[in-house]
Amino acid sequence: MTPYGTASSRHDAIAAYHGRLSVEQTAIRAAQVEDVPLVLDLWEQARSKHASTADRPEDLKRLVLRSPGALLLAESDGVALGVLIAAWDGWRGNLYRLVVHPEHRRSGIGRALVRAGERHLRSQGATRVTALVAYEDPVAAAFWNATGYPQDAQIGRRVRNI
Repeated sequence: MTPYGTASSRHDAIAAYHGRLSVEQTAIRAAQVEDVPLVLDLWEQARSKHASTADRPEDLKRLVLRSPGALLLAESDGVALGVLIAAWDGWRGNLYRLVVHPEHRRSGIGRALVRAGERHLRSQGATRVTALVAYEDPVAAAFWNATGYPQDAQIGRRVRNI
């Protein structure tokens, strides 16, 4: 017996879940200043317990204005379904703050956002991309492994708020 009941009812539940939205119905685009409230709302709904810095509108607005295309938004009919930051520092690309709305996870939106982020970074000149992922998040680790981003056993990240 599965959490959904019988194998048949599990199949029905999965079919219903995937029937709600397909990646084809999802547009991924560069977020604009007017999208900042949508992004902040989505981050509030699905914020990782590992995110430690405040989400401030002025920071997102600055990102959108200084780095057009770095803040990617997945949406359908004006509803924010996913967000990713794909930042370029002139040497290496970084992917972080990936969030997919809880009701739309496991539908390909996260992978589509990552691929869109890679295209954006490649267009900026990036040849290497780092994904910032919490060590203690097995769901995120599995996603990033499946997306082609294994954990680097040689280099860790050290952080200081300034």
